[in-house]
This record gives sequence, structure tokens and C-alpha cells, in this order.
Amino acid sequence: MRTGPWRRRARSGDNKGVKTLHLTVDPAHLDAPLASEALDCAAAILRAGGLVALPTETVYGLGANALDRAAVERIFAAKSRPAWDPIIVHVASLAMLDGLVEHVPPAARRLMEHFWPGPLTLLLPRTPAVPDCVTAGRPLVGVRMPAHPVALELIRRAGVPVAAPSANRFGHISPTTAAHVLDDLEGRIDAVLDAGPSARGVESTVLDPAPTPMVIYRPGAVTAEQISAVAGPVELFKGADPLRETPAEALPSPGVGIRHYAPRARLVLLDVPDREASNEEALLAAIGARLDAAAQSEPGKNTGVMLPDGVAAPAAIAPERVFRWGRWNVPEELAQRLYGGLRALDAAGCAVILCPLPPPEGIGAALRDRLRKAAR
Repeated sequence: MRTGPWRRRARSGDNKGVKTLHLTVDPAHLDAPLASEALDCAAAILRAGGLVALPTETVYGLGANALDRAAVERIFAAKSRPAWDPIIVHVASLAMLDGLVEHVPPAARRLMEHFWPGPLTLLLPRTPAVPDCVTAGRPLVGVRMPAHPVALELIRRAGVPVAAPSANRFGHISPTTAAHVLDDLEGRIDAVLDAGPSARGVESTVLDPAPTPMVIYRPGAVTAEQISAVAGPVELFKGADPLRETPAEALPSPGVGIRHYAPRARLVLLDVPDREASNEEALLAAIGARLDAAAQSEPGKNTGVMLPDGVAAPAAIAPERVFRWGRWNVPEELAQRLYGGLRALDAAGCAVILCPLPPPEGIGAALRDRLRKAAR
């Protein structure tokens, strides 16, 4: 495997005309020679100041050495990400927190014991070693330990904490496969480490554990109910409404910007009855009726639909513009397939995408958050 050219590009920092390496790793066989070679190559790129898209259990992230200001700035250049939007730092061990954070509050310790490795990001007081560009100049840095064997092994081999927002163009649909990464960033990053589809499909929960009650800035796979059971009262962040396209100041956390996760198509969201309102058959029929009515109101628009299993496709929508989303009563399945479905309907040429809003319980809160930001 040739690695010389990326060393020169990593120092240039222009993110233009890069030959993006596609490295493949089987998560079940990290000790295989080809996997080890790929991981060593990716780790060397990170140490040299380059950019590597890496798999996590949530989505694919675009990684750089979190303590290297120039490397982190290349993330912002590659994504066209504004400087007011902070990014999350990923670690492979609790020992990596030394030098990153000043101290860890007791509530945060309890949450780490229960949910790390896993999809929970904690906002903690940063040390001066963390570049301002990571936190958008804010005093707190978001830190998490991913629950993906390839991500953990890559960070361990690199020997540095890895700053990694989602590996897509800013504001676009987050990537859950290496192919999604390449659709957005091929030629702009040094490498993508391909370990198959992400298992969770939506980004981590972001929590400030210091105040009482604690504050969730971005709902995710670790739910408010789970957090409160471990560490006490929690509430959702209530930001300015509506948020402006360009905030007056840096955002307090990753994931609270206005238009994120968005397809090229116009996304139309449809509220549906609470699942308790009737039996499952009646509920699915109600979803179908709303989708059918919405499809009739968008004639000639190349309309597509995110269609739950068990719901008949609207007659007005062509079969190639129907994405079978998954079982409505299994929100984890809907979460895993959400971003892939939006990307598939974009690729099918849809100008409008109809999507029912799942109920807010559990990970449904994260689904509703992502869909509402994508539809603004």
C-alpha cells in the first residue's frame, strides 16, 4: 500500500485534488494482516495531520488529530463547515481525557461508567491544549468514546484524541456508509476507513452534565429516560426560536445548528396519531392516508416517500421513489435506515420527500430532531 503522497498533501493543507484512499477493514478480524495494514496507514495519516473518515456506531466521522490546530482546520475546509459550529473529540480510553479536560464532574463519571463506550457525548471543561477551533472558542469540549471496534482501534494506534464531526458536506445528510462519505468528500480528504454500515444510524446524544437539571443539547441513541435513571434530572436545550442561518455567536454544542441532515429534495413532514391512539393496523392505515393525501397535493413534483413497513404506497408515487423505511414499532430500525433512505430518494431524482414523524418516545426524540432540522 503506497502512503507517500498523502504525507506531502497533509502538510499542504489545501484539501484540493486529494487522492482519497479507500481502506477496508472487517470489524470482526482486526488482527488480519490487511486490516492491520489499513489501520496503521490510517493512524499514520492522522498523526501526520491528515484527514481520515472513520466508522462509528452512530455515523461515519471525519477525523483529525484533535490537538493539532491545523489538522482540525482542514476538517472545516473539507466540509465547508462554519467556524461557529464546534466538533466532538473521540477517545479510546479514559486515560486520553488527561490533557483534554480539566476535571470530570461526578455525574459525568457515573454516565461514563454506564454508557461508554457508546453514543453519549459529554460537554466538559477543556484544557488549554484543546485548540479554539474544536470548541468554537467555548470553554467546554464535547468528548465521547465510540462503541465501534474499528474506531477504537484506529484511535488507539494513532495515539491521539480524534476530533470528528460527521463525514459529509456541512448541512447535508449524515453518512452511514463509506459510499456516502465518498459521495460528499472524495478528493477532499486523505482516506476513508470502510467497515460497513453504521449500526445506530443517528448521531450521539450531547449532554452537559454540570447544571441541575442536566441539559441535552442533541437527543440521540442514549435517551433522556436512560440518563435520568443513572444521573438525575435532565431537560432538553431550549434555544432561540427560530435560529438564524448565521448565529450571532458560537453555538454552545454540536448539533444545535438550524438546517442539518438535509437532502437536496424538499422534505415534507407529516404528523401521525400517537401509537396509543389505536391498534397498530389502524395506525398504519392512518399513516397511509396522510401520505396519500400529501402525494395528491404534490402533482408533477417527482415526489418520493419514506414508507414504513405495512403501509401501502400512495398510488401517485412511482415505485422507484418509494423507500421501505422499516417497522414503525421498531424506532431503532427507522433510525438505522433514516439517512440511507433520504440519500436513496435524492439519488432517485425526487424533488419532494414525504416522511411521517415517528412518536417522540425513546430514540424517536432523536429521529424527530433530525427530521425537523432537515425540513427547515
